[in-house]
Amino acid sequence: MHFTSEQRLDDGVLEREFTLGEIPGTLWTPGSAAPAPLILMAHNNGLPKAEPRLVARARYTAARGYAVATIDAAGCGDRPRSAADEQARADLRRSMQAGEPVDEIFESFIGTLVEKAVPEWQTTLDALLELPEIGGPVGYSGGWTALGIRLAVVEPRIAAAGFFAGGYVPRAQREEARQVTIPLLFLLQWDDEGNPRQRALDLFDAFGSKEKTLHANLGGHTGTPSFELEDGCRFLDRHLK
Repeated sequence: MHFTSEQRLDDGVLEREFTLGEIPGTLWTPGSAAPAPLILMAHNNGLPKAEPRLVARARYTAARGYAVATIDAAGCGDRPRSAADEQARADLRRSMQAGEPVDEIFESFIGTLVEKAVPEWQTTLDALLELPEIGGPVGYSGGWTALGIRLAVVEPRIAAAGFFAGGYVPRAQREEARQVTIPLLFLLQWDDEGNPRQRALDLFDAFGSKEKTLHANLGGHTGTPSFELEDGCRFLDRHLK
């Protein structure tokens, strides 16, 4: 892991950009000297790590005493896209503009992103846990629920997870949800125009966790109330500190 830049933010959080082979990422660590628990934070379906809502959540969480890391998935952010990636995105835009069903396009597109992203997240996790400022345990928090489900199933180091029901979850991950047994906080926007409510409720029901909590708020996709940041950190505090 090679750090390429760093800056100390007003809230005392240290923000550092890094590269790990071809993987670009960002790490936020709190101002305290003690090793911090680690939160892996991924935005919805592979949007770039610099997405403002992700950065805001990461900084808030780091200020609460956590190390927070995110990476750009293959084909996202500044990483090059394959011809297949470009074609899938073009097909998706065209279908959405025409008002046509898009689930099958999402199924292929998101499923491929997850398959590529999981090994890179595990490689990143290995490197992060070698840093002296990070002490574990590890949590997952983010809008990319499909990725979080797969990581929760295959990665025993993840002890708790917060998911946002705002992106498409492929059928494979909906089936895998039954294997997720860690404590879980699930956020749902009741009027999310791109995420059928019943499908989100069915996913919550499918999770195998004995401790799982659903927070549902009125409003569209980007209308999650700011207090959910605080509630999310309280959830992490219960399980990671």
